[in-house]
Amino acid sequence: MRKPLKILLMTTGGILGTLLIAVVAFTGLSPQLGGKPTQTDKEAYAKSGHYNAKEGEFVNMIPTRELTGSSMPKVMWQFLFHKAPNATPPGPLPQQPLDSLAITRKTPEMARVTWFGHSASLVELAGQNILLDPMLSVEMGPVSWATPNRYNRSVAITPEKLPPIAAVLISHDHYDHLDYATIHKIKDKVGHFYVPLGIGPHLRRWGVVNEKIVEMNWGDSTRLANGLVLRCTPSRHFSGRGLGNRNSTLWCSWVMQAPAKRVFYTGDGGYGPHFAAIGQQYGPFDLALVECGQYDANWADIHMRPEQSVQAARDVRAAVMLPVHWGAFTEANHGWNESVTRATAEAARLGQPITTPHLGEPITLGTALPKERWWEK
Repeated sequence: MRKPLKILLMTTGGILGTLLIAVVAFTGLSPQLGGKPTQTDKEAYAKSGHYNAKEGEFVNMIPTRELTGSSMPKVMWQFLFHKAPNATPPGPLPQQPLDSLAITRKTPEMARVTWFGHSASLVELAGQNILLDPMLSVEMGPVSWATPNRYNRSVAITPEKLPPIAAVLISHDHYDHLDYATIHKIKDKVGHFYVPLGIGPHLRRWGVVNEKIVEMNWGDSTRLANGLVLRCTPSRHFSGRGLGNRNSTLWCSWVMQAPAKRVFYTGDGGYGPHFAAIGQQYGPFDLALVECGQYDANWADIHMRPEQSVQAARDVRAAVMLPVHWGAFTEANHGWNESVTRATAEAARLGQPITTPHLGEPITLGTALPKERWWEK
């Protein structure tokens, strides 16, 4: 009995060892994981006021726990084997296909926003195209079998069909917000990538020339043509694309301020006093794209519940709230449309105007905005 057992143990050990070597090799070679900051980069981060140089990590403005009620193995077990009954929709979601011709029909005074699903959105402001967190791939991350599937097997517009983009704004480096494949396809049609501190090395590894990359700290701003100002503002979240780079890049929200209209994008993150501060300093806003989905009691500090999302819209003084971070992937243990159902109910209770367009349906500020409860059909 001992010899067969020894052979079994040796075989199992060999398989595990081979898998470990494969994983290490993959994480070192896959471009999906991004780049690494240099020592000079880290020294610059240490001057930001939001970087723990000893730990090599960015930190939030207030104490924030990534897990608030359980261990990671238990959370993963619940997600994999105890999913909500309607975790995914019964079929593809209604979607309005777009092309670059439709997007280029505009005037400098027009303010138009198109949500593509999850958080990927196009903001047309001051005659310029601004692309937010462009995850426009069907598959997510370096190993698609291990990541959530997109509900629709196509997106409203492919990266190749996008018109020239003046600015790409990234909120943080998680795979569902910073997509290697999309960046690789659009990098030559983008004027500049405006990103939180630490994301520059990712983009450089992916072939984006350094002259197009602008890394920003909370409070930094830049001015584009036609009086358009972009401001990097705080959020309450975390970052990382692999096992060894937790919180190695900053996370943020974005203010887009044109002479006639103002738009705010929360990025990902938990509720906190930063929303009221942003609203006081830079509001009111004509529209706020607010994270609304992929929440759980176990990560209450780093993702808002729907009711908090509505309150965040009120805090920043948004005339209209557009819920995002839903409608594409299931990344939490709740129904796929629960977040928008709860958010619209809370918005009605508090009197917060809200718009709920279909995927790919442009909305023009200053006109009647879509409010159809299409997710119930």
